[in-house]
Amino acid sequence: MTSHILLVGLNHTTASVCLREKLAINGTSLPGALSQLRRMNGHEGGTLHEGVILSTCNRLEVYTVCRDAEGGYHAVVDFLCCNRRLAAEEFVPALYRKRDAEAVRHLMRVACGLDSMVMGEPQILGQVTAAYQAALAGHSCGAVLSTLFRHAIRAGKRAHAETAISRHAVTVPSVAATLAEQVVGSLRNRVVLVMGAGEMGELAVRTLIARGATSIIVANRTYDRALALARELGGEAMTFERQLEALVRADIVITATDAPHVILTRDKVAQAMAQRPERPLVIVDIAVPRDTEPTVAEVPGVRLFDIDDLQTVANGNLEARQREIPRVEAIAAEEAQAFMCWFETLEVVPTISDLRRWAEEVKTIELEKALRRLRHLDERERKVVQALAHRLVNKFLHLPTVQLKQRALEGQGHHYASAIRDLFGLGLRDCETLDPGDV
Repeated sequence: MTSHILLVGLNHTTASVCLREKLAINGTSLPGALSQLRRMNGHEGGTLHEGVILSTCNRLEVYTVCRDAEGGYHAVVDFLCCNRRLAAEEFVPALYRKRDAEAVRHLMRVACGLDSMVMGEPQILGQVTAAYQAALAGHSCGAVLSTLFRHAIRAGKRAHAETAISRHAVTVPSVAATLAEQVVGSLRNRVVLVMGAGEMGELAVRTLIARGATSIIVANRTYDRALALARELGGEAMTFERQLEALVRADIVITATDAPHVILTRDKVAQAMAQRPERPLVIVDIAVPRDTEPTVAEVPGVRLFDIDDLQTVANGNLEARQREIPRVEAIAAEEAQAFMCWFETLEVVPTISDLRRWAEEVKTIELEKALRRLRHLDERERKVVQALAHRLVNKFLHLPTVQLKQRALEGQGHHYASAIRDLFGLGLRDCETLDPGDV
């Protein structure tokens, strides 16, 4: 294999939310990060030829294509150090790395929802798709990763369509709502503040309404977006500048922005609580990076939960989803195998192309010679001779092409490709000297 697929990443099982938020790459920072990733070089042969960055609240994974997996790994670590301005020792212990078939299978499982905090949750498929589309837009995704991510997206779609894993699943916003209910009881007659009108914010609003909430405030950096969502769902819109007013009124706050910095500070929350000391406040922060300063939990009357606190609640209804795991695993394995069959034949494709080019050049030269000698042939007869030559080339090349691809799947492609190049002199490209006497 001349190139390797390399995955370097961490997720909710290997890194705390504190570390994940330091490494999160999303929003406006993603295009620049993809460009920087492609410029990184590791040890000799460790150049990263392609790159896709999958960054969610529960994971950061960097997928690359490189000649040397060890050099590529160091290039990714250097990239994370430079881009996130962190020392390697801060995050390297939490990293996992996978290559080739192992990396491919991991991505298939991620897209199917098998590697999520909330097993089977459907949002991850959209996040995998968005990561792929961002890489395409940034020209950091070549033929290998494009094909890989298309297989992964198809695996995720099949998992949702062919199994019941997503129908039994809960979402992160629904887990957040459940956690809030465990603290305050029914959502009826409670004022709920949702900060962030993006995909997660909208899901949170819809989930809360489905749970019985009737008094909802949608706050967003852009007022027009907050207003559009609030009008659609019967809520009230505000900008972040009015967050103190909203905090005074709210019983429950769910934060889900993609801001790179905190938007709820201890001082702001303390000011709000001073105006409503008799009423407790529940804050569920499902954003990464976190929207809320951790010290907010020290404010009297406040219960603060972050994304990692959702794990226990997320295990609800797990039994029903676990029954679907074998079927989903089979889909992931099938798509992984289909991709690997394509990937493992890549090393012999140049040899097959060169062999066909050589045969076509020989055919063209010999056909021209023959037709010069057969000037008496009419147009129909000339076409018959040309078609015969074309069919002969295809017949002669068919079995060697099939066999060479099969040897590649068996791990022997390099040896057979080398032998074919040697036997046919594919590097010489001197067809005119093949038969100098036949003129």
